[in-house]
Amino acid sequence: MHGASSSPTGPAPRPLRVVQWATGALGRTAIRAVLNRPDLELVGAWVHDPVKAGTDVGTLAGVGPVGIAATGRLEDVLELAPDCVLYAPADYDDPAAQLDNVCALLSAGSNVVATNGFVYPHARGPRLAGALENACERGGSSIHGTGVNPGFMSDVLPLVLSRLSRDITHIYARECSDFSTHPSWRLVHHTVGFGRSECDYLRVLRPARAVMRALFGESLHLVAAGLGVELDEIDVTVDHRLAGTELKIASGVIPAGTVAATRWTFNAMAGGRPVLTTEVIHKADAARTPEWGEPGYAVRVDGRPPMTLTTGPEWVSNGVAAAAAHAVNAIPTVCRAAPGIRTFLDLPPVTGRPVR
Repeated sequence: MHGASSSPTGPAPRPLRVVQWATGALGRTAIRAVLNRPDLELVGAWVHDPVKAGTDVGTLAGVGPVGIAATGRLEDVLELAPDCVLYAPADYDDPAAQLDNVCALLSAGSNVVATNGFVYPHARGPRLAGALENACERGGSSIHGTGVNPGFMSDVLPLVLSRLSRDITHIYARECSDFSTHPSWRLVHHTVGFGRSECDYLRVLRPARAVMRALFGESLHLVAAGLGVELDEIDVTVDHRLAGTELKIASGVIPAGTVAATRWTFNAMAGGRPVLTTEVIHKADAARTPEWGEPGYAVRVDGRPPMTLTTGPEWVSNGVAAAAAHAVNAIPTVCRAAPGIRTFLDLPPVTGRPVR
């Protein structure tokens, strides 16, 4: 379902109807952003927790009642017939596990902007990509994956910088995140793994490795496609460090002797050598975990000329807000796009909006 357009002399286009899927920290931020845009109309929200079902969406987002009740039923979302669903499940799950929900939304005619995965679904193989394309064809809808990392820092930004160089031999992207102020214990503990015993962390590392390889593998394949490179494989290594003392952070307490920092390295191989590298470092409290460098982002393009962009943590002062803004800003562009999987490579530039 694509938003109606109007001629320059005709009536103003109606606002695009938006449903927020999941109301975690990112979802609540996205709700507030949608409510503040005159070209978007919030019409509903899906919640994972049954306790939240029936609660006013504005109350969940911390802005006061707006007259819209949250629901835990997919059927209720489909009945709203939104132009777009901002799909932001709390966990970094394999998109294959979310495929049924996403395909149901697309088949019903709702465009989907996803914040976890779907950055480059073709990397997942023909089954997942084919299911999405078929659903988009049935509903005349589009799906676009976005975010910060993955979704911008490890894919969009390297491709943008690559415009200024030729004869490129290698591209490196780094993110180092400090979770000391992150409010979600679910993400910090269950998803990232902080506060787990070393034994427990290693026990769940195998499934976590598969999820992380899939998520960041999409970004690497997107960059490779943009550069015209065919990848052979993606090599993944992971390391971790334990807290030397108890760490009290915004989401809870990380006991001494439990996991407090992780480093993931993804090397995309072509012709027997790494052509793309993404390094992802997570720290429960960066001030007390100096190893692996300071928080911030870096992109290095080895070419002619070589280029390096390095930033501190203040460059993106709030990753949750940035991820929400990236997704909300993409909604009008995705709603105007032709049906199908629409990656960064397929869409015109997505920009923010000034205050009005």
